[in-house]
Order: sequence, then structure tokens, then C-alpha cells
Amino acid sequence: MVIVFVLVALLVLSVLVAGNWLVWRRLFRDTTRGPGFVRRAGVVVIAGGWALTVGALVAERGGAPFLLQQILAWPGFLWLALSIYLLLGVLAGELLRPLLRRWVERRARAEETVGEQPVLAPAGATAVTALTTTPATTSATTSATTPATKSAEPQTLPSSSAPTSALTTAPPSPSVSEQAPTPAPDPDPTDPSRSLAAPTRRLFVSRVVAGAAAAAAVGTVGYGTYGVLRGPKVKRVTVPLAKLPRAAHGYRIAVVSDIHLGPVLGRGFAQKVVDTINGTQPDLIAVVGDLVDGSVKDLGPAAAPLAQLRARHGAFFVTGNHEYFSGAEQWVDEVRRLGLRPLENARTELPHFDLAGVNDVAGESEGQGPDFAKALGDRDRARACVLLAHQPVQIHDAVDHGVDLQLSGHTHGGQLWPGNLVADLANPTLAGLERYGDTQLYVSRGAGAWGPPTRVGAPSDITVIELASRQA
Repeated sequence: MVIVFVLVALLVLSVLVAGNWLVWRRLFRDTTRGPGFVRRAGVVVIAGGWALTVGALVAERGGAPFLLQQILAWPGFLWLALSIYLLLGVLAGELLRPLLRRWVERRARAEETVGEQPVLAPAGATAVTALTTTPATTSATTSATTPATKSAEPQTLPSSSAPTSALTTAPPSPSVSEQAPTPAPDPDPTDPSRSLAAPTRRLFVSRVVAGAAAAAAVGTVGYGTYGVLRGPKVKRVTVPLAKLPRAAHGYRIAVVSDIHLGPVLGRGFAQKVVDTINGTQPDLIAVVGDLVDGSVKDLGPAAAPLAQLRARHGAFFVTGNHEYFSGAEQWVDEVRRLGLRPLENARTELPHFDLAGVNDVAGESEGQGPDFAKALGDRDRARACVLLAHQPVQIHDAVDHGVDLQLSGHTHGGQLWPGNLVADLANPTLAGLERYGDTQLYVSRGAGAWGPPTRVGAPSDITVIELASRQA
């Protein structure tokens, strides 16, 4: 078992190192002409970002001073999200790179072809052009006209006083139009000014692809973070229950999970959640785990707005796995003090149906795991039953105990795409409503976020479950 764990850890580490090397290469090395400040800055950014991420995780789980947790959490967790989408952007760029390179090369060849075409001489300059550009034609023309000229002019012998050498050896001086232009020297390819002004095609393509990948990653993380900080939206779902009496038709349960109050999401976020829930005017409120990431000492003030929750039949709470990382017993006492009723493997009989709750499976390590027999064993199965259980994997026990509807969270809907692919493999239902035999399971995506305060492809929600009686 230890060997398997070590091999998996080495595999994960290798993937992380390879992925970050690829990001550095495409964003920093391939976009520069040589070693320098940009490449060194890239190493500092990537290595420093991961150092902050690890520091934030260790500080949160290790119970470091809360101020230190807050200082590390924002940059560390945001870098975690940004690094994911930088890598995805770079990988997408590998598909676009050859297409862009071919397009650039075609444009360059087209421009070279246009530049090699002959230039037509302007009208009226034909003679001059012929004299200056076609020596062979000029020679032929001269030889053809010389005899006629000689016959028309009188034959005169040179004077004895004229210098013979001047007449026989001195060629006529060419006119300005006959002088060949001096060719300009070829540009020096090693000239640094030329290198900076005209980057190579490969460098141009690398910069375009890198810029697009970075812009897409920053935009994605920015929009996903804004979606979380804005607060969850209300989602409404109607669930028919065969055993629900007609008098309970339209009964509203506000389901909220995975608020994750912590060093990033604090009191202000909790107030938004409370206001949103109260705005739905529910008959009952179900808080199905992962309320906090931290101790009562640090997060008690952040959770204080929960005392404002209002519903006709009250607010109920069950633990999630993160409560057992944060001191579950203390938080059970705290939420009870705030006016919520914890259901620790317990059941209460409401006027029209039974409401039960079980502890999260993470409590097994502390001897506080789920106990379905205690919560459901002696109930009247002729009555409809709604179960609060943090993790969807608890649905199989719920089916065995004749539960009509289980309300869960935990998955976050994947939170960061493509994390939904992994979360879908680990859970029977990722999000939404599904049926398992005679039992229905509804999984909320959650109101907050763990780690990065960012969601991509999995918007946060507070769900209002409206129960429907088939008798109605």
C-alpha cells in the first residue's frame, strides 16, 4: 500500500513539473530571443505562485494564525486556479500553433511574390530606360545608324594640331541617366536593432499564441471568481413524492451546502447567503454540510449571520467532511447556539413527513460516522421521509432504509472545469435530481467554493425544493 501511494505521488509530481515546465517554455522562453529578465521573471512567477499555494493549504489545515491564512489564501488559491487554465490554454495553443504558422508563411510568400514582379516604366521615359537598362539594344541601335550619319556628313581629317591620343583613346563621359545606381548594402542579420524591429515568424507565432493563452486564462479565472463573490443564485426544482399528503403539496425546502466560510469567504459572503435564503420564504431550511474551513475561534464572527435564517419549520444542519477538519463538535455547538438544529444521526417528525439527518462519512475516523439505523430504523415507512446527508455516496444506504428523497452537496458540480469529469467518476450524481429505485437524490452544486474562490462551468446555487403530492 505504501509503495502504491509513493508511486502515485511521484506520478502526480511528475505531471505537475512537466505541466509547469511547458507553461514556462511557451509563455516565457519561446516568446523571447534569449536568456534575460523575462525568462527569470517567469521562473519566479511560477515557482512563487506554487509556493504560495502550498503555503495556503498548509496554513489552513495546520491551524496557522488566521491573519497569515488570509494573507496566503488569496494569491495562493487564485494561482492554483490560474495555473490550471494557463496549462489548458497552452495545450490548446499547441493545436492552433501549426495552423497559425502556415497562415503566416503563406502571407509571407504572397508578399515576396508581389515584390518580385517587374515594374513598368512611365510613359515618355522609354528611350532613357532603354539606354540605361539594356546595353545590348543600345549597341545594336548605334551600329545600325552610323553609316547613314557618315554619308550625310563631310569627311574631314583631324587637324595635325589636335592630340591624336585624345581622339582615339578618350571615351565619351556617360550622362547622368546612363550611370548605374550603386546597390544598397544588404542588411546585417546580426544587427540588434533589426532583430528587435522584425521578429522571426516563429517568434511572432509564439507571442500570439502565448498572449492568447494568458488572456484566456486570466479572463476565465476573473469571471469565475466574480461569479462566486457575487453570491449564489436561486434554483427551483419540483420533486413529486408518492407518500406526501395533499396538505403538504407545494412545501418549500431551501437547500444550501458547501458555503465554505474561511480565510477567503467571510462574514459578508455569509450575509449574502442568508439574505438569498430568506428571500425565498421557505418552509424549512436544510444546511447540508461543509459550512466552514476553520475553527470556531477564527470563523465564529463570519458565521454569525446564520442566526438571521428564518423559516416556518426552522433551519436544520448536518456535518460535512470539512467540519471534521475544523472541529465538528465545536461547530455543532456553535450552529445550535445560532438557532440551527443539528441532526446527528437523528430524525424529527414534521406535520407531513419525517426529516432525518446523518453525519458525514469523514466522522468515522472520530467515531462519529453515519448511523442510518439510529436515524431511520424505527420510523413509520408509511410516511414520506426526507434525508439530509452531505455526500451523494450515502444514497445506497438511504435506498436500503426506504428514504423518499435525499438532499446532498459535496461535489460543487466539479467547481473548476474539467474537474467535473473527475468528480463525476467519484460520485453517483454530480449535480441535480436523479432516481435510485424508489429513492430520489438531489445534489446541490453548493453556495461557495473550496480553495480558489472560483467556479468555471459549475455556477453556485441555493436550491428551493418544492415538494409535490401525487394525491393532488
